[in-house]
Amino acid sequence: MTKPKNQGSRDNGGSQLKTKFHDATELFEQALKVTGIRRVKYILRLYVNGSSTRSLRAVDNLKKICEEYLLNDYDLEIIDLHENPTAAREEQIIAVPTLVKQLPKPLRKFVGDLSNTQKVLIGLDIYKRQDANDQLSGI
Repeated sequence: MTKPKNQGSRDNGGSQLKTKFHDATELFEQALKVTGIRRVKYILRLYVNGSSTRSLRAVDNLKKICEEYLLNDYDLEIIDLHENPTAAREEQIIAVPTLVKQLPKPLRKFVGDLSNTQKVLIGLDIYKRQDANDQLSGI
């Protein structure tokens, strides 16, 4: 028996679709290699009060976190409320040191010396909550 013409044309159409899919996949993978995956840029502001012990600790802890986990994908501005007290009113800062994550959204605020790295990473959405809970519980 011979195959009907319709059945043979379906096989040819399926192989064309597979070829197009394979070509698109190759093009996508090549584009990723050329451009690379771009990471989100973090916009951070740290409000401190002069050179108090807590403020200096917060600056030091935040710089370590940024250098280790954000590489060059961040802009950090340190604002001394002793020199610029109006900034506290504008940003509704009621305690110092306070870290404000402006981007990526959502806006978040952290109060304290940022010594609990795991909590800061979770708040910055660098670690997912589930992963961090596993690490914190020792699993």
